[in-house]
Amino acid sequence: MVDFCIYLLYRAGTAIFSLIPLRLLFLLGEFLGFVAWFCAGKYRRLAQRNLAIAFGGEHAPRASRPLARRHFQRLGANLLCHTKLSAMPPEAVAARVTLENENIVHDELRAGRGVVLVLSHLGNWELFTQLIPRSFGYVRISTIFQPLGNRYIDADVRRTRARPGVELFDRRAGFHGPIELLRGGGIVGVLADQHAGDHGMWTPFFGRLASTTPLPALLAKRTHAAAIAAAVYTDGRGRWRLVFTRCFEAREASVPALTAQANEVIAEQIRQAPEDWFWVHNRWKTPNPNFLLPKYKRGVYVPGGASAPLQPFRILIRSTNWLGDAVISAAAVRVIKRGRPDAHITIATPAKLAAMWKLIPEVDDIIEFRSGSLLPTVQLMRRRPRFDVAILFPNSLRAALEVWLAGIPRRVGYRGHHRSWLLNQIVAERAKPGPIEHQVHRYLHLAQELGGDISALPASAAPRNYTNGVQKLGLCPGAEYGPAKRWLPERFAEAAAAVAAQRSVQWILFGTSSDGETGRTIAEALGQNCSNRIGQTTLEQLIAELRECRLLLTNDTGTMHLATLLGVPVVAIFGSTENRLTGPLGLGNTVVRHHVECSPCFLRECPIDFRCMKAVTPEEVAAAVLAKL
Repeated sequence: MVDFCIYLLYRAGTAIFSLIPLRLLFLLGEFLGFVAWFCAGKYRRLAQRNLAIAFGGEHAPRASRPLARRHFQRLGANLLCHTKLSAMPPEAVAARVTLENENIVHDELRAGRGVVLVLSHLGNWELFTQLIPRSFGYVRISTIFQPLGNRYIDADVRRTRARPGVELFDRRAGFHGPIELLRGGGIVGVLADQHAGDHGMWTPFFGRLASTTPLPALLAKRTHAAAIAAAVYTDGRGRWRLVFTRCFEAREASVPALTAQANEVIAEQIRQAPEDWFWVHNRWKTPNPNFLLPKYKRGVYVPGGASAPLQPFRILIRSTNWLGDAVISAAAVRVIKRGRPDAHITIATPAKLAAMWKLIPEVDDIIEFRSGSLLPTVQLMRRRPRFDVAILFPNSLRAALEVWLAGIPRRVGYRGHHRSWLLNQIVAERAKPGPIEHQVHRYLHLAQELGGDISALPASAAPRNYTNGVQKLGLCPGAEYGPAKRWLPERFAEAAAAVAAQRSVQWILFGTSSDGETGRTIAEALGQNCSNRIGQTTLEQLIAELRECRLLLTNDTGTMHLATLLGVPVVAIFGSTENRLTGPLGLGNTVVRHHVECSPCFLRECPIDFRCMKAVTPEEVAAAVLAKL
């Protein structure tokens, strides 16, 4: 009933507008278009965003606003004029339109070849169905259409399009009919400039990847038809110009290459009259949920390959606040980067972790912020070029609030901490039943749910070769989380001394200033075989000194994960935590652990007798280190 009422209003408006002289109707449409520009803020912003994407490198940003306004006026004028033109005699319509280059179509048809007309939403595009039959009526003419949502208006539009002699093929019915028509030397028109959804091919449009229909290329390849682009330009108030342009030859090139070529031709048409194109359509739509592209059937095609310049798809990844978790999440960052050739990765991270993210070649930019500085962090995000997507690794409310206040349109993360209202793409947690999985899979699951391919993960840093002589060995006896994760200092000293007794080594102690007393105990026991750097290194210095170490003996710490990122083998002692969940990643690492009835407890402090850590002996730790050497 609602659809029918809307249809009655549509017919009443059409009848009224058909009584108004065409030139006056054009002026009225311009006025209504200006009103729409002023009132429809959502579509005004969409048009300005699209214009910035298409012409951002050619015009100043402030130029998009008046161009968007002129587009609304032009769109209103053309839509109103169509209501009258659709009821006018073909001769009267033809008198209002100038044709250019129609001979290139006649030449193909007279040679017996079919023609695929690559159409776009330029100017008064509905004129195609009235003018094409008049000029090329000696062959069969058709168009492939997508039904409208209102069935009454859809039926009326079909009748209007079919009246001049255009055959209509429903896209849902397949393409057998259009193929046969083309093989018989006819014309098939395909609108090729809209977002093609999950079935499209991702190829550049104005230098930015866009889902594009490959249908014109497929039809031309299948039938050996000529592909010719057609565009309607507004040539004044109540006057138009229909121009034909040869699009591509389908004999040699692939369907992806032809689809990209068609986009280039349409983009050039738009440049000639930008106010005429349909900018209120979301042409560069960010797909949901898979904005990473490996899962799409038709894939990605970039002319010129990996070296071709593309407008970046800007992804902000909010890092975790802990060093170990940040290192563990690096694999997911690599998957996200590989998810699309235009991916530009910016990491928003606490300043204390910035040096670690600089080790990841897939990271293009880093935003460093200070703890507790919400609004300054938001300002740092806003100062960067506009982000398309924000991916949140931490579950915190604060992280979601940052990207929401920064105005990033797509905000992705796990539900966590009452923040669902701040996200618009929520990733469900992995099912829990089954064996324990490493924490790395939680971040990889996030990347996979966005379309990333985790089947071929990039290799971790390989262990490096070391020369003979005195070897530097790292030792990290602390753990920031709490004393339950820390092996006994005197046992660290005993194990390190046992190694030094058998090998020519120099132990380097690493840790924070809170580990100072522990470091002094171990350093005094080892004497000249030890260099105590606890509390004396920045993260940059820690990275540099870890690189020189043959291996690292450590508790379950962030330094342990940092060593694996650098390719330094690890001997790690676990007690209150679970190595299957947070153990060192990669090959060449050893975990020393004894399961007791209360482990893993994940407590900061042991409430009983510390039996999990006391079960680990200096002899077995020394043996594990010597085995690595």
